[in-house]
Amino acid sequence: MSRLIFTAIALLAASGGAAQAHTGHELGGALVGFLHPIGGLDHLLAMVGVGIWAAHVATRDRRAVWLVPATFVAVMVVGGGLAMAGLRLPLVEAGILGSVLLLGLILLAAPSLPVWLPMAAVSLFALAHGHAHGSEMPQAAAPLAYAAGFVFATAALHALGVGVGIAARRLGGSLGTRTLGGLIALGGLALATIG
Repeated sequence: MSRLIFTAIALLAASGGAAQAHTGHELGGALVGFLHPIGGLDHLLAMVGVGIWAAHVATRDRRAVWLVPATFVAVMVVGGGLAMAGLRLPLVEAGILGSVLLLGLILLAAPSLPVWLPMAAVSLFALAHGHAHGSEMPQAAAPLAYAAGFVFATAALHALGVGVGIAARRLGGSLGTRTLGGLIALGGLALATIG
């Protein structure tokens, strides 16, 4: 199943430029899509947080380092597609902020969970994040190139989070994970305060 998800994501990313080659907007669309998750602190904290959570869960089930991020990316693509198709979801911004706060609190608690539970949780988060990415796509951007950009950026942020999570675990054990969770939760609270 996971290989199928990664294959679908790879095909989407690879087809972005080829499918829209005649428009002249692929590079700009991919770049704008890439910058979208990186440019907002809410998205940035959530994407890195997913990676850290995956690294934490991997202490129990090694598959988590790719299953949890792959689930997020796959469902995020669905959320983005819904928005690009004009379908609106309620409470998207609240879902994004909630994902940051919940990820922070979960990491602060550092519970030992079976891998399916984080996969289910990040699916909900991903739907909101993907919808925001899709609804904020510039009209001039090529949709597939834009999607490939935000998919690539998200995967990179997840990989960064996995690396940070593994390093924190090696250096400080569960205290390292809890510290990162506390920082993410504080970031979420700051976003709630200024938002």
